[in-house]
Amino acid sequence: MKNGVVIVGAGHAGVQAAASLREDGYDGPVILVSDENELPYHKPPLSKTFIKDQQAKPQPLRGEAFYTGSAIDYRPGVRIDRIDGGRRRLELSDGGTLPFDRLILATGSRPRLLLLPGSELSGVVSLRSLADARLIRELSAHSEDVVILGGGFIGLEIAATLKAAGRKVTVVEAVDRLLGRAVAPIIARHVRQRLEATGVRILTGTTIARLEGENGHVSAAITASGERLPAQMVIMGIGVAPNVELAQAAGITIANGIRVDQQMRTSVPEILAIGDAASYRHWLTGGDVRLESVQNATDQARLAARTILGHADAFAAVPWFWSDIGDIKLQMVGLISGGDSHVVLGDVNENRFSIYHYAGNRLLGIESVNRPGDHMLGRKMLGAGFSPTPQTVATGPDGLKAALTAFQQEVPVRAAE
Repeated sequence: MKNGVVIVGAGHAGVQAAASLREDGYDGPVILVSDENELPYHKPPLSKTFIKDQQAKPQPLRGEAFYTGSAIDYRPGVRIDRIDGGRRRLELSDGGTLPFDRLILATGSRPRLLLLPGSELSGVVSLRSLADARLIRELSAHSEDVVILGGGFIGLEIAATLKAAGRKVTVVEAVDRLLGRAVAPIIARHVRQRLEATGVRILTGTTIARLEGENGHVSAAITASGERLPAQMVIMGIGVAPNVELAQAAGITIANGIRVDQQMRTSVPEILAIGDAASYRHWLTGGDVRLESVQNATDQARLAARTILGHADAFAAVPWFWSDIGDIKLQMVGLISGGDSHVVLGDVNENRFSIYHYAGNRLLGIESVNRPGDHMLGRKMLGAGFSPTPQTVATGPDGLKAALTAFQQEVPVRAAE
């Protein structure tokens, strides 16, 4: 492949894809392009330590020497206008072209924005990139009151961080609970209680009618009921949309993201898609999903590299995710949608508990609050295909470990029969 592999997007997925190609023995050209003018960086810290600490620096995913030493041609500040699938090339905004033999789309996602009266005011921001985080940090230094629109993970992480930094924080969520359908109601209530205990004000079932400003800068958010919420900064955190426009314009199938098969191939076989922008049929539930997590991005990137090299299996990674919201470390493994019962281990009042979700007697997933051992054990169980009964879960971690060991010892015997 003389033109090699071009990877569009240099987040967690794109960088891992480039690294995996080299680790797996690919010796053709690897070109990694980004629309940002930064060395690729870790994104999770942006909503936490980075915006709180004026001296914090971005954490690179890999040092600069990695790219040169691995013969990965990293090109920052590149904007792509169009994929010419017939000629297998990218048309760039500067008029140039970039040919490819294989293309990996790791285009990620972008924040959804509310088009409110006043949303054009300065001080109205969202968080996607390092540049966004720098702006939030700068504005925070001069903001006493912050209003966050949206009670999802990013919004709540920012709320906890800015409250700890001494700001007055109000979270406004349109529906009647935090974190939408992403977590169990028990978790949503617990997160709300812990945040409110620190002084974060949370308004659920509330919408914003308009934003007001003074001298071109936001000064307040006005709710639909007429309440005025003072704000020198308004952060929009109402979720994200996958970046599918390039793929869609190229005639690639779109279905809540760039549709891929179990080897990360799109409807155009020489073009693959991974990470936040990719949607696929998940082996664990049989349903269609699009997952937004570092783990999913890197697992799919490794598989895409193997697909290009011709030795990929079907995608079968167990999904897991984590979020730090104040004094809560929330870790999740599996997919909990479709559950009809659950078992709770630990004590909610002590801020240390786990919820095991079931569909019948089948374990779907586990949500853990400040119980990392439960999370790691859950990853081992689901990865091994082991579904303990609710009665076994009730015996606690020691009983679960013993049951998993017995299952793993029995599996080879069954396979030999």
